[in-house]
Amino acid sequence: MRGSVPGLVSPHPIGQQLPAMYLEDDFAQRFTAGLDEVLAPILLTLDCLDAYFDLALAPPDFLDWLAGWVAAPLDGDGPPEVRRELVRRAVEVHRWHGTARGVALAVRVATGATVEITDSGGVTWSATPTDAPPPDEVPEVRIRVPGDVDEALVRQVVASAVPAHVRVTLETQP
Repeated sequence: MRGSVPGLVSPHPIGQQLPAMYLEDDFAQRFTAGLDEVLAPILLTLDCLDAYFDLALAPPDFLDWLAGWVAAPLDGDGPPEVRRELVRRAVEVHRWHGTARGVALAVRVATGATVEITDSGGVTWSATPTDAPPPDEVPEVRIRVPGDVDEALVRQVVASAVPAHVRVTLETQP
């Protein structure tokens, strides 16, 4: 947390800006020094606020907050470079959400791997919500990924990018 940086000095000490009669008042100086200690992180953050919104410069812990703005699913333990790329490409991933192109893009952004997607092109509908689609008409997507990719991560990304009614088959290539 930026607020707990020990020894952080305020760029604008309040005690120095008091009228002359309080400059040598011990209580006034100690009281304003306490305020300076609380306000220093806020003032320093506001001084460089534009850097917080630049993905190349944003602190790693701030990326999670930026990800919330664009609804990018971030793994807080992932490398900062991958997290920055996820936030950077979030709007494009959302634009193609639910399509074969969107699934491939989401997997590529999350893992760096190029995938091959085969979409059955099948669609189904029902006039009543309780009707189950015929088994031979269930839409299906086959995804082929390189064998060195984290399969759990791919499954997580695919689950968030593919509509719930679509059957997904994940194949790893050697």
